[in-house]
Amino acid sequence: MAIGKEITELEKIIGYKFKDITVLENAVTHSSYANEQKTRGISFPSNERLEFLGDAILQIVVSEYLYENFPKYGEGALTKMRQSLVCEENLAKIAAELHLGDYINLGRGEEATDCRQRPKVLADALEALIAAIYVDSAADPAAYKSFILGLMNSRMKKALDSKKGDYKTMLQQLVEADGSALLEYTVLKEEGPEHDRTFTVGAYVNNNEVGRGVAKSKKNAEMIAAKAALLLFGVEV
Repeated sequence: MAIGKEITELEKIIGYKFKDITVLENAVTHSSYANEQKTRGISFPSNERLEFLGDAILQIVVSEYLYENFPKYGEGALTKMRQSLVCEENLAKIAAELHLGDYINLGRGEEATDCRQRPKVLADALEALIAAIYVDSAADPAAYKSFILGLMNSRMKKALDSKKGDYKTMLQQLVEADGSALLEYTVLKEEGPEHDRTFTVGAYVNNNEVGRGVAKSKKNAEMIAAKAALLLFGVEV
Protein backbone atom coordinates (compact mmCIF):
# COMPACT_ATOMS: atom_id res chain seq x y z
CA MET A 1 0.00 0.00 0.00
CA ALA A 2 1.13 3.54 -0.75
CA ILE A 3 0.17 6.35 1.57
CA GLY A 4 0.00 9.82 0.09
CA LYS A 5 1.76 12.85 1.48
CA GLU A 6 0.74 14.30 4.85
CA ILE A 7 -2.78 15.55 4.21
CA THR A 8 -2.41 18.53 6.53
CA GLU A 9 -0.28 19.96 3.72
CA LEU A 10 -3.26 19.54 1.42
CA GLU A 11 -5.39 21.60 3.79
CA LYS A 12 -2.95 24.49 3.32
CA ILE A 13 -3.04 24.14 -0.45
CA ILE A 14 -6.84 24.19 -0.69
CA GLY A 15 -7.27 26.82 2.01
CA TYR A 16 -9.72 24.83 4.11
CA LYS A 17 -9.16 23.46 7.62
CA PHE A 18 -11.17 20.31 8.30
CA LYS A 19 -13.02 19.93 11.58
CA ASP A 20 -12.95 16.16 11.05
CA ILE A 21 -9.72 15.15 9.31
CA THR A 22 -11.06 11.63 8.68
CA VAL A 23 -13.42 13.09 6.08
CA LEU A 24 -10.43 14.37 4.14
CA GLU A 25 -8.65 11.03 4.58
CA ASN A 26 -11.71 9.35 3.10
CA ALA A 27 -11.67 11.75 0.11
CA VAL A 28 -8.10 10.80 -0.85
CA THR A 29 -8.50 7.05 -0.41
CA HIS A 30 -8.65 5.11 -3.66
CA SER A 31 -10.69 1.91 -3.79
CA SER A 32 -7.50 -0.13 -4.33
CA TYR A 33 -6.18 1.00 -0.94
CA ALA A 34 -9.53 0.39 0.78
CA ASN A 35 -9.69 -3.13 -0.67
CA GLU A 36 -6.18 -3.99 0.53
CA GLN A 37 -7.05 -2.71 3.97
CA LYS A 38 -10.15 -4.88 3.96
CA THR A 39 -8.04 -8.00 3.38
CA ARG A 40 -6.21 -7.08 6.57
CA GLY A 41 -9.47 -6.90 8.48
CA ILE A 42 -9.43 -3.09 8.57
CA SER A 43 -12.52 -1.16 7.51
CA PHE A 44 -11.42 1.95 5.64
CA PRO A 45 -13.92 3.38 3.10
CA SER A 46 -12.86 4.50 -0.36
CA ASN A 47 -13.73 7.89 -1.81
CA GLU A 48 -16.35 6.50 -4.20
CA ARG A 49 -19.38 7.62 -2.18
CA LEU A 50 -17.91 11.10 -1.73
CA GLU A 51 -17.14 11.20 -5.45
CA PHE A 52 -20.83 10.48 -6.17
CA LEU A 53 -21.92 13.35 -3.92
CA GLY A 54 -19.22 15.71 -5.15
CA ASP A 55 -20.24 15.24 -8.77
CA ALA A 56 -23.79 16.34 -7.96
CA ILE A 57 -22.63 19.34 -5.91
CA LEU A 58 -20.26 20.45 -8.66
CA GLN A 59 -23.02 20.21 -11.27
CA ILE A 60 -25.36 22.35 -9.16
CA VAL A 61 -22.83 25.07 -8.32
CA VAL A 62 -21.57 25.39 -11.89
CA SER A 63 -25.12 25.32 -13.27
CA GLU A 64 -26.17 28.08 -10.88
CA TYR A 65 -23.17 30.19 -11.86
CA LEU A 66 -23.85 29.83 -15.59
CA TYR A 67 -27.58 30.46 -15.12
CA GLU A 68 -26.91 33.72 -13.29
CA ASN A 69 -24.12 34.96 -15.55
CA PHE A 70 -25.54 34.03 -18.96
CA PRO A 71 -29.17 35.24 -18.84
CA LYS A 72 -29.46 35.41 -22.64
CA TYR A 73 -28.37 31.83 -23.29
CA GLY A 74 -30.66 28.88 -23.73
CA GLU A 75 -30.49 25.39 -22.32
CA GLY A 76 -28.36 23.99 -25.14
CA ALA A 77 -25.58 26.57 -24.84
CA LEU A 78 -25.58 26.43 -21.04
CA THR A 79 -25.34 22.65 -21.11
CA LYS A 80 -22.34 22.72 -23.44
CA MET A 81 -20.57 25.27 -21.26
CA ARG A 82 -21.22 23.23 -18.13
CA GLN A 83 -19.94 20.08 -19.79
CA SER A 84 -16.68 21.80 -20.71
CA LEU A 85 -16.18 22.89 -17.11
CA VAL A 86 -17.06 19.68 -15.28
CA CYS A 87 -15.64 17.16 -17.76
CA GLU A 88 -13.00 14.68 -16.62
CA GLU A 89 -10.24 16.41 -18.58
CA ASN A 90 -10.84 19.79 -16.96
CA LEU A 91 -11.22 18.36 -13.44
CA ALA A 92 -8.03 16.34 -13.85
CA LYS A 93 -6.12 19.47 -14.84
CA ILE A 94 -7.39 21.32 -11.76
CA ALA A 95 -6.50 18.37 -9.54
CA ALA A 96 -3.01 18.27 -11.05
CA GLU A 97 -2.56 21.97 -10.29
CA LEU A 98 -3.38 21.19 -6.66
CA HIS A 99 -0.94 18.24 -6.75
CA LEU A 100 -3.87 16.22 -5.45
CA GLY A 101 -2.41 13.00 -6.82
CA ASP A 102 0.47 13.22 -4.33
CA TYR A 103 -1.99 12.82 -1.44
CA ILE A 104 -3.99 9.85 -2.70
CA ASN A 105 -3.76 6.55 -0.79
CA LEU A 106 -3.30 3.71 -3.28
CA GLY A 107 -3.00 -0.06 -3.30
CA ARG A 108 0.36 -1.56 -4.27
CA GLY A 109 -0.73 -2.54 -7.77
CA GLU A 110 -2.13 0.88 -8.60
CA GLU A 111 0.95 2.64 -7.27
CA ALA A 112 3.11 0.58 -9.63
CA THR A 113 1.10 1.79 -12.64
CA ASP A 114 1.50 5.50 -11.86
CA CYS A 115 -2.18 5.70 -10.96
CA ARG A 116 -1.70 9.05 -9.24
CA GLN A 117 -1.50 10.81 -12.59
CA ARG A 118 -4.44 9.14 -14.31
CA PRO A 119 -7.07 11.73 -15.33
CA LYS A 120 -9.97 9.64 -14.00
CA VAL A 121 -8.32 9.07 -10.63
CA LEU A 122 -7.50 12.77 -10.31
CA ALA A 123 -10.97 13.91 -11.41
CA ASP A 124 -12.67 11.46 -9.04
CA ALA A 125 -10.48 12.59 -6.14
CA LEU A 126 -11.33 16.23 -6.83
CA GLU A 127 -15.05 15.47 -6.78
CA ALA A 128 -14.56 13.56 -3.54
CA LEU A 129 -12.66 16.52 -2.09
CA ILE A 130 -15.53 18.85 -2.98
CA ALA A 131 -17.97 16.54 -1.19
CA ALA A 132 -15.64 16.27 1.80
CA ILE A 133 -15.72 20.04 2.26
CA TYR A 134 -19.49 19.98 1.83
CA VAL A 135 -19.89 17.31 4.50
CA ASP A 136 -17.33 18.75 6.92
CA SER A 137 -18.77 22.27 6.67
CA ALA A 138 -22.32 20.98 7.28
CA ALA A 139 -23.30 22.11 3.78
CA ASP A 140 -22.21 25.69 4.39
CA PRO A 141 -22.42 27.45 0.99
CA ALA A 142 -19.70 29.89 2.02
CA ALA A 143 -17.32 26.96 2.29
CA TYR A 144 -18.07 24.59 -0.56
CA LYS A 145 -19.26 27.18 -3.11
CA SER A 146 -16.29 29.45 -2.58
CA PHE A 147 -13.98 26.45 -2.92
CA ILE A 148 -15.55 25.31 -6.19
CA LEU A 149 -15.77 28.76 -7.71
CA GLY A 150 -12.22 29.48 -6.59
CA LEU A 151 -11.00 26.39 -8.43
CA MET A 152 -13.05 27.23 -11.49
CA ASN A 153 -12.41 30.97 -11.47
CA SER A 154 -10.00 31.21 -14.40
CA ARG A 155 -11.99 28.65 -16.38
CA MET A 156 -15.28 30.42 -15.62
CA LYS A 157 -13.73 33.66 -16.83
CA LYS A 158 -12.56 31.92 -19.97
CA ALA A 159 -16.10 30.70 -20.56
CA LEU A 160 -17.40 34.23 -20.16
CA ASP A 161 -14.73 35.72 -22.41
CA SER A 162 -15.26 33.07 -25.06
CA LYS A 163 -18.86 34.18 -25.41
CA LYS A 164 -18.16 37.91 -25.41
CA GLY A 165 -18.13 39.05 -28.99
CA ASP A 166 -19.68 35.81 -30.26
CA TYR A 167 -22.71 37.70 -31.50
CA LYS A 168 -23.92 34.94 -33.81
CA THR A 169 -24.21 32.49 -30.92
CA MET A 170 -25.91 35.10 -28.76
CA LEU A 171 -28.42 35.87 -31.51
CA GLN A 172 -29.03 32.18 -32.19
CA GLN A 173 -29.79 31.55 -28.54
CA LEU A 174 -32.10 34.53 -28.41
CA VAL A 175 -33.99 33.33 -31.48
CA GLU A 176 -34.16 29.75 -30.19
CA ALA A 177 -35.83 31.01 -27.04
CA ASP A 178 -38.81 31.99 -29.19
CA GLY A 179 -39.23 28.41 -30.35
CA SER A 180 -40.84 29.07 -33.72
CA ALA A 181 -38.49 31.73 -35.11
CA LEU A 182 -36.01 31.00 -37.91
CA LEU A 183 -32.65 32.79 -38.19
CA GLU A 184 -30.86 33.02 -41.54
CA TYR A 185 -27.98 35.00 -43.06
CA THR A 186 -28.04 36.14 -46.66
CA VAL A 187 -25.27 37.67 -48.76
CA LEU A 188 -26.82 40.82 -50.21
CA LYS A 189 -23.83 42.14 -52.12
CA GLU A 190 -20.28 41.24 -53.14
CA GLU A 191 -17.99 44.00 -54.31
CA GLY A 192 -14.37 44.41 -55.37
CA PRO A 193 -11.81 42.18 -57.11
CA GLU A 194 -11.44 38.49 -56.20
CA HIS A 195 -8.42 39.14 -53.99
CA ASP A 196 -10.09 41.98 -52.11
CA ARG A 197 -13.82 41.29 -51.84
CA THR A 198 -16.24 43.12 -49.58
CA PHE A 199 -19.38 41.34 -48.44
CA THR A 200 -22.67 42.78 -47.30
CA VAL A 201 -24.71 40.29 -45.28
CA GLY A 202 -28.17 40.58 -43.82
CA ALA A 203 -29.46 38.73 -40.75
CA TYR A 204 -33.08 37.66 -41.08
CA VAL A 205 -35.55 36.34 -38.53
CA ASN A 206 -38.61 34.82 -40.17
CA ASN A 207 -37.64 36.58 -43.42
CA ASN A 208 -37.48 39.98 -41.73
CA GLU A 209 -34.12 41.77 -41.84
CA VAL A 210 -32.96 42.50 -38.31
CA GLY A 211 -29.34 43.47 -38.95
CA ARG A 212 -26.78 44.12 -41.66
CA GLY A 213 -23.01 43.84 -41.74
CA VAL A 214 -20.23 44.75 -44.15
CA ALA A 215 -16.78 43.16 -43.96
CA LYS A 216 -13.95 41.57 -45.96
CA SER A 217 -15.24 38.06 -45.20
CA LYS A 218 -18.70 36.53 -45.04
CA LYS A 219 -18.04 35.30 -41.50
CA ASN A 220 -17.16 38.74 -40.17
CA ALA A 221 -20.04 40.33 -42.05
CA GLU A 222 -22.43 37.83 -40.44
CA MET A 223 -20.99 38.63 -37.02
CA ILE A 224 -21.50 42.36 -37.56
CA ALA A 225 -25.05 41.71 -38.77
CA ALA A 226 -25.74 39.60 -35.68
CA LYS A 227 -24.44 42.35 -33.41
CA ALA A 228 -26.70 44.88 -35.12
CA ALA A 229 -29.65 42.51 -34.60
CA LEU A 230 -28.86 42.12 -30.91
CA LEU A 231 -28.76 45.87 -30.46
CA LEU A 232 -32.10 46.09 -32.28
CA PHE A 233 -33.55 43.62 -29.79
CA GLY A 234 -32.19 45.63 -26.87
CA VAL A 235 -29.44 43.17 -25.87
CA GLU A 236 -26.29 44.65 -24.29
CA VAL A 237 -23.20 43.62 -26.28
